[in-house]
Amino acid sequence: MDTLKIRNAADVEQAVRAAIADQQPLEILGHGSRRLIGQPMATNAVLDLSALNAVTSYEPNELIITVEAGAPLSDVMSLIDSKNQQFAFEPVDTATLLGTAETGTIGGMIGAGFAGPRRIQAGGVRDHLLGAHAVSGFGDSFKAGGKVVKNVTGYDLCKLLAGSWGTLAVMTEVTLKVMPRPESERTLALRGLDDLAANRAMTAALGSPFDVSAAGHVPASGLRGEVKGLEALGSPRQAVTLLRLEGITASATHRAAALAQALSPFGPAEILEDAVSAHAWRSLRDVEPFAAAGALGAWPVWRIVCPPASGGALGLALAGESGGEVIYDWGGGLIWAALPPQTDAHAGQVRRRVSDAGGHATLLRAPEEVRRNVDVFHPQARGLADLAERVRASFDPGRILNRGRMNRAGAA
Repeated sequence: MDTLKIRNAADVEQAVRAAIADQQPLEILGHGSRRLIGQPMATNAVLDLSALNAVTSYEPNELIITVEAGAPLSDVMSLIDSKNQQFAFEPVDTATLLGTAETGTIGGMIGAGFAGPRRIQAGGVRDHLLGAHAVSGFGDSFKAGGKVVKNVTGYDLCKLLAGSWGTLAVMTEVTLKVMPRPESERTLALRGLDDLAANRAMTAALGSPFDVSAAGHVPASGLRGEVKGLEALGSPRQAVTLLRLEGITASATHRAAALAQALSPFGPAEILEDAVSAHAWRSLRDVEPFAAAGALGAWPVWRIVCPPASGGALGLALAGESGGEVIYDWGGGLIWAALPPQTDAHAGQVRRRVSDAGGHATLLRAPEEVRRNVDVFHPQARGLADLAERVRASFDPGRILNRGRMNRAGAA
């Protein structure tokens, strides 16, 4: 397979136009950290964007940063951290889960659209994407959005790029909103709750006036090994429910104590502070209990989004029927499910349960042969699928970009 090294946006235009002329689809690649997610693609060449790695501008006082799409996410995170700022949506690092060496690029972060525990408070990746420069499947450059938090440039086209997995356009430069990093954080840890009780505790916490920024639950397990950040809390021998509060130190401390009192019917709560709290949430965010190098590394992993109130019952049913393991985030609205190996990764069972709950499921980790024969992304209802296809065709009618990554039929 040919690899086309890109130096600038003009190179991207030229490469896409050449691919259109030759009717040869392209795989869009940064560092390849999420290359194992999605349907196996029908592509003939790789468009390598890793050289587009510059920070074009960073204005801490304006809370915006503009970077090229191939910029390493870790470098950008270090830069904004030096100014006590952050991406409020907490981008997920899939390297541990997938067993890849790289942590990925800014373009890959946006293309995947995975947000971490603070999603329930701060919104997702698309909510923080202010603007983008990209090249469509026509080989034409376009600009969407702007470089201010409030803009009236018309239809917010750049939001479509978040979660599109490179199937609409090749991003070359993006502008993102950054936010001040909280001065302090406190996490309540409740032990020994079953999935349904934990779901009720998380719902109560998120419905309280104490401004909870994250709520997750890690059930007990006899299969998983210990994970740094969680082992001190008794996991995996004992179930742990985590509830995070952030802000100035006095406020976070006061609210944590008040929430612990409000949740006393669920049992006593230990309060984790700052670095200890951050470590626990990093482990949950990056799904480290299901690490590729861990005891469940050979098991397929599903990412399930559902109504939070349904999360406990759904996770309990899936784990009970399959003999698998689950982890909850977003107050029960996000379930990570590691299920025993099977030729179809339990797709029929998962999709049936998830659809009944009003959610959708993505097969995030599985061998290529399984992904070739199973719909990785949740099949859409007819009307929604037709709309999605019209949107895709308006960007890339020839299916030049990441052909077949989101749809098995599209690989033909």
